[in-house]
Amino acid sequence: MALTDSLGRPLRDLRISVTDRCNFRCPYCMPKEVFGREWAFLPRRELLSFEEITRLSRLFAGHGVSKIRITGGEPLLRRDLPRLIAGLVDIEGVREVTLTTNGSLLGRMATGLRSAGLTRLTVSLDALEDSVFRAMNDVDFPVERVLEGIAAAANVGFSPIKINMVVKRGVNERALPEMARYCRAGAHVLRCIEYMDVGHSNGWRLTDVVPAPEILAILGSEWPLEALAPVYFGEVANRYRYRDGGGEIGIIASVTQPFCRTCTRARLTADGQLYTCLFATRGHDLRGLLRGGASDDDIAAVLGALWHRRTDRYSERRSAETVGLPKVEMSRVGG
Repeated sequence: MALTDSLGRPLRDLRISVTDRCNFRCPYCMPKEVFGREWAFLPRRELLSFEEITRLSRLFAGHGVSKIRITGGEPLLRRDLPRLIAGLVDIEGVREVTLTTNGSLLGRMATGLRSAGLTRLTVSLDALEDSVFRAMNDVDFPVERVLEGIAAAANVGFSPIKINMVVKRGVNERALPEMARYCRAGAHVLRCIEYMDVGHSNGWRLTDVVPAPEILAILGSEWPLEALAPVYFGEVANRYRYRDGGGEIGIIASVTQPFCRTCTRARLTADGQLYTCLFATRGHDLRGLLRGGASDDDIAAVLGALWHRRTDRYSERRSAETVGLPKVEMSRVGG
């Protein structure tokens, strides 16, 4: 019998953060004012080893997980990452192992990731105009380096590559047509993400959100679009096809069109904390079990119990009562 939570949602997806470090300081995730030079990142001894991550992933697969996504921080900062990917690909029941990256190191790592068996690749890219991109990563990193990384990944066989664009009002919504044009030309899939109140450090305001209907109208005014049916239960993006055959886009509308009722995702931090929601305020320590001598059966029982009593539906509850909650930062738990 499939494992489900209190609302009948199955456990299908596991998102694993392999590091809390990132070489960007995007204001919507790791604002420099908070994550400055004095910020204390996790020491290496506190990070889960690749063997520990693989062991947990195997136990999650036993509960129904079939998709694993590697995240961060910036996951490509984790040394020897292809070795972990190769181990995850071999787990029985896991059909997809994917990765989300800011693309800064992709040019030199694309071949290794492909050889390790990585199934799909997602690159975060919020603008093509260099000045806008540098302002959004806030470390003066040139967009050309990311574009070179995307090209390198496409050359070794990653196709289509998903391009994640967080859309923030007054910052980059004017870049939407240019981003769509770039993705159409390269056979990539643009995924537009409403600016979310992840964590409690990014100064989120509802007025900064460009809602999904507005994003759709901006793109649809240039290229007529039509809605596509979901491919699977729990798909987070509303997908649309270009009527001229130029591919598709996705819009992730967690703020204006919550999808809590079909959420099938668990999240594991680099130091072994399990979170059952992107907006959670507390995690559950799995590293202690791993290093305390717990058996596979013991850990599997804990995982099952945690998921079975899961009640999370933050995006449906988002209101004045959720303002100021000490939510886990996205740099710890991944997107």
